[in-house]
Amino acid sequence: MKMAVSSMVFLLGMAILGIWSSLGLLKTGCCYFMEWELVSLNSVSIEMSLIFDWMSLMFLSFVCLISSMVLYYSGGYMSGDSNINRFLYIVLGFVASMLMLILSPNLVSILLGWDGLGLVSYALVIYYQNEKSAAAGMLTALSNRVGDVAILLSIAFMMDLGGWNFFFYVGSGSLENSLVLWLVVIAAMTKSAQIPFSAWLPAAMAAPTPVSALVHSSTLVTAGVYLLIRFSPSLTGTLISDILLLIGCTTMFMAGLGANFETDLKKIIALSTLSQLGVMVSILSLGGAMLAFFHLLTHALFKALLFMCAGSIIHNVGGTQDIRNMGNLVSSLPLSVMCINLANLSLCGIPFLAGFYSKDLVLEVAFMGPLNVVCLLMYWLATGLTVCYSFRLVYYSLSGSWNLSCCSCVSDEDTLMSTPMGVLSLGAVMSGAALSWLIFPACFMICLTPFFKLSVLFVTLVGGTIGYVLNLVSESCNLKSLKSYHKTVFFGSMWFLPFLSTLGLVPSGLFLGSLFHQISDSGWSEYYGGQGVYYNLESFSKVLQVIQENSIKIYLLVMLVWMVGLSLMI
Repeated sequence: MKMAVSSMVFLLGMAILGIWSSLGLLKTGCCYFMEWELVSLNSVSIEMSLIFDWMSLMFLSFVCLISSMVLYYSGGYMSGDSNINRFLYIVLGFVASMLMLILSPNLVSILLGWDGLGLVSYALVIYYQNEKSAAAGMLTALSNRVGDVAILLSIAFMMDLGGWNFFFYVGSGSLENSLVLWLVVIAAMTKSAQIPFSAWLPAAMAAPTPVSALVHSSTLVTAGVYLLIRFSPSLTGTLISDILLLIGCTTMFMAGLGANFETDLKKIIALSTLSQLGVMVSILSLGGAMLAFFHLLTHALFKALLFMCAGSIIHNVGGTQDIRNMGNLVSSLPLSVMCINLANLSLCGIPFLAGFYSKDLVLEVAFMGPLNVVCLLMYWLATGLTVCYSFRLVYYSLSGSWNLSCCSCVSDEDTLMSTPMGVLSLGAVMSGAALSWLIFPACFMICLTPFFKLSVLFVTLVGGTIGYVLNLVSESCNLKSLKSYHKTVFFGSMWFLPFLSTLGLVPSGLFLGSLFHQISDSGWSEYYGGQGVYYNLESFSKVLQVIQENSIKIYLLVMLVWMVGLSLMI
């Protein structure tokens, strides 16, 4: 408990200092670049560098604020865990890795934070030591390892430019459509779980809920988007941005569709995170880097709040995560229900909450841009599906019929868990307006026809109505999903991505590995190297040993051979 409070105070102080410094730099337009040269090799120097501009400090302050709330929340949620201090140390290690990544303008120093995030994420996913957590942790680690390899390769190829401080090359023409940029985009896609690397994010929900609130909703998964924002001047108008637009829209649609078939509370919120990451990537590819950053910050607050409320519900109902086993919690958990409704409505983009200011602006700017029909339809459908699964969640867990046992003790009495939820609720309400005034000094000129202007409101209303009413109807109708079982499985399992990422890749790799082992390791490679060399050396040493046994016969034989050879030479 002492460690949770002390960590909370320290990180809260860092958050206040970070936002204060960020506002000062935003006002003056200054940027501080600190650099230490470690090694100089020919014309390439390896430096340790840090950048302090308004963007990095603002993101740093949001990470520290959410981390402080999560650590305080963990004091209540993990109070029954005998290893709570170890848990808090791992979370602090994650925060340190995240800060390293945020403040690094150098690919080599970014790799330290990037690898640290992957390692700590794996340690947190396997925290509950069982088979499901181990499988989820392995999927998470291996998916992120692809991104780590891409960063390593980009460091190697960037050596041609004479240094690894990408800030000096972004937007200058030296990175456009280069192999370095392709590799950075692949790394960002793995960390931000874009198709085809989306399977690890719902699987990572095997971690404790405070971890989900911090790592897998608001900070770790946005690291890839943040890296793309830093590289955005080189992305504009390239083939990579067109591909990113299609991938972002497809991820957004796929995640929204999958969440409507999901019954696990945490996985629904994870798929919601995946959908919003698709929104950020798609608007980034259209040239709206500042809009992506704006949505990243507002989304971090209300999504962390959503996970905290989900953790409070799971904690109180006895550990179950199936929304069908909940219901009518509004009468038992009024504070948690109020906060989860705030976060849900903010996620849906209901006017004047945090999500409205960023999401509505993102959609309107996207509709003004050069969108094709497919991406436009995906934007509309994903927006409607977001509201649909949010209201479905409200129906099943908050306002439906009571499905818990008759002697369940459900209450909001734990102040360690309710206090951070209250703080983040203020962020879910006010952060959108405050950030829009700060980040955008001048208003955006939105020029749309009434059809496009009202289409977002229309699909929101339709999605909410379908999400709530359809579940009311399903109470008194036969189960229709069994008649189209294969389609239900396809849409509900993220288009088979979890199967393709595991069973689709592992058997072929294992078969090739066993074949290589039989033919090479245990075959010719073993015969001519390893054991073969050992047997040859052994037989040769036996011959030498016989020669060196001081036998007169051996010496006479050697002398005879030597004399015959000498006579032949003469």
